[in-house]
Amino acid sequence: MSSPNQPLDLTLDGGALTAQLVDFPSVSGDEQALADAVEAALRDLPHLTVDRHGNNVVARTNLGRAERVLLAGHLDTVPIADNLPSHVEGDLLYGCGTSDMKSGVAVQLRLAATLPEPNRDLTFVFYDCEEIEASRNGLGHLAAEHPDWLVADFAVLMEPSGAVVEGGCQGTLRVQVRLTGVRAHAARSWLGDNAIHHAAEVLGRLAAYRPRRVDIDGLEYREGLNAVRIDGGVAGNVIPDECVVTVNFRYAPDRDEAAAEAHVREVFAGFDVTVTDSAPAALPGLGQPAAQAFLAATGGTARAKFGWTDVARFSALGVPAVNYGPGDPNLAHKREEHCSLSAIAEVETRLRDWLA
Repeated sequence: MSSPNQPLDLTLDGGALTAQLVDFPSVSGDEQALADAVEAALRDLPHLTVDRHGNNVVARTNLGRAERVLLAGHLDTVPIADNLPSHVEGDLLYGCGTSDMKSGVAVQLRLAATLPEPNRDLTFVFYDCEEIEASRNGLGHLAAEHPDWLVADFAVLMEPSGAVVEGGCQGTLRVQVRLTGVRAHAARSWLGDNAIHHAAEVLGRLAAYRPRRVDIDGLEYREGLNAVRIDGGVAGNVIPDECVVTVNFRYAPDRDEAAAEAHVREVFAGFDVTVTDSAPAALPGLGQPAAQAFLAATGGTARAKFGWTDVARFSALGVPAVNYGPGDPNLAHKREEHCSLSAIAEVETRLRDWLA
């Protein structure tokens, strides 16, 4: 495993650099050692201007090009699941963060090191706390406190997409549906009112719910409304007087946050509903000239992004953005998380050809 004091070697190929990044443990909230290493490596490159805010590092070329492209990736991972240090089996690199998303970060660093005179000015953003609550997200902090660092004509978020362009992203809304009753001794249950039993109607509405499929810019987005947690109960001999069902709504980017909340409240009309977390969707924006040029350079095809990503933050800043990275989104957060070495090389080559 790499030492936190070991410098990153940007002369390594993308796969080997990914392994070095993976071997820097950087669970959300504990990214400082990796952010220090990224900053140090970038400050050794004379063609870049480097700034830092917290554990967020931003590097830029300033060549006066007509267009600026921003490449972004988060440094943090979900908690380690006995999957460090990294190891290679054939074409596959295994380890926490290989897919989500240190392979994408490795591509960013390789391009930063090897494209001193790109055909577009470049901004490279490395940020923290993406995998946890939105209030701690480093890109959100940069957008609030240094929006000038994020100015661009087009952005590529290096989230895992299987080396396929994924347009936009779903929005996500989390609510708590609270059921109340009357507490009583379980031996005299008729004196109480079981709040957990009242959850049956909430679950029934969810089971009967038919989510939409929406076509936007030729991409099909599928919505989903699901219970993700139930909390209730006092003791083994007590009729509970409260039960809370937590529900997550993943919605298509033709809805904004207000419309998503209104829809969920309509589904659960008559119940006590409290919003606990919300992040907006992002339209794919594939009709933008910059997006069209990027699509042509990366194979000409795109699909909808299932899940929320920080493209929504770029959309809010007025910057068209897509997801494009070598990792497999279906492997993100898994104990057996891995990434194809050939996919890392492919994504780097395509981006280099586009930017050189």
